[in-house]
Amino acid sequence: MNLLDLARPEIRALAPYASARALADSAGILLNANENPYPPPGDSGQDLNRYPDPQPAALKSRLAALYGIDADQLLLTRGSDEGIDLLMRAFVRAGQDRVLTCPPCFGMYALSARIQGGEVIEVPLIETESDWQLDVEGIQAAPACRLYFLCSPNNPTGNRIPTSQVLDLAERVSGHGLVIIDEAYIEFSADESLAGQVGSVPNLVVLRTLSKAYALAGCRLGAVIGSAELIGLLRRIIAPYPLPTPSIQAALQALDAPNDQRHQLEELDRQKQRLVLVLKDHPAIERIWPGAANFILVRTRPGSALVSAAADAGIRLRDQSAQPGLNDCVRITVGRPEETDHLIQFLRSWSP
Repeated sequence: MNLLDLARPEIRALAPYASARALADSAGILLNANENPYPPPGDSGQDLNRYPDPQPAALKSRLAALYGIDADQLLLTRGSDEGIDLLMRAFVRAGQDRVLTCPPCFGMYALSARIQGGEVIEVPLIETESDWQLDVEGIQAAPACRLYFLCSPNNPTGNRIPTSQVLDLAERVSGHGLVIIDEAYIEFSADESLAGQVGSVPNLVVLRTLSKAYALAGCRLGAVIGSAELIGLLRRIIAPYPLPTPSIQAALQALDAPNDQRHQLEELDRQKQRLVLVLKDHPAIERIWPGAANFILVRTRPGSALVSAAADAGIRLRDQSAQPGLNDCVRITVGRPEETDHLIQFLRSWSP
């Protein structure tokens, strides 16, 4: 299968915009981009008056090494959200193509598809006695789709999808569709990334982000990982300068401190286990899904009462009742030790 045959024909024929930084490096006297030559107040040597490298080589190299891929298999994006949007714009023809999602899941998959004019096919996860799982038979019975979105660990249920199921789906739909696996929370789990598979599975795409485990949500920095042909296609439609200079610098600094990240993940796991114990003993909590990410999903009736009471105590939780199958469910993000203390104190005094 030629992956590019699945793309919109007008995108395949598109000549990308060539920015000044893409055409020439930043060495020498820069008179090619209509920039203000004077740095702004407080610049402190960051060259904020200059446009950044569209795909900074140093950051691409670091992330490619981290993910075990080649640099030409990676596209830096403004968070995973931009990666989702780029895939929609490149492959989904309005009024013609379908996008499959498995709710309850991250809402941007369906929203981005509808913005693009695609039809959304929903095959809900199956709730089991202990967890959630893909409805494999339901996906197989669904009409052919252009994009298949999976998330592992899944948001908001926290369940993991077996690698074999992802790869089997990619093989099954290889003639007509791409399988996108969102690994935004994978650093919190013991799972191995599928990034290393994109070289041998051309219709497999992996989404990664530095927003979660690397504590850079405010920097909006993510990555699309796929075949070099796919990355080349997406580069035709990405914004000329997607990453601000401060975000690039912050990402490099975070990648230079792997021990800090490891200690944070260990601490978050400790706080999560504290919360799980309290929630399991709480008489108003009917069900708890600890999951494999930095959040916990619980069911209590009514879920809105927990969210409202927590807000009155200065704690913001996320009501998930609008998601299919999650009536009266609430998602609780794991916080710092002192935040966990406050939450536990609130939970011990709360009853609906």
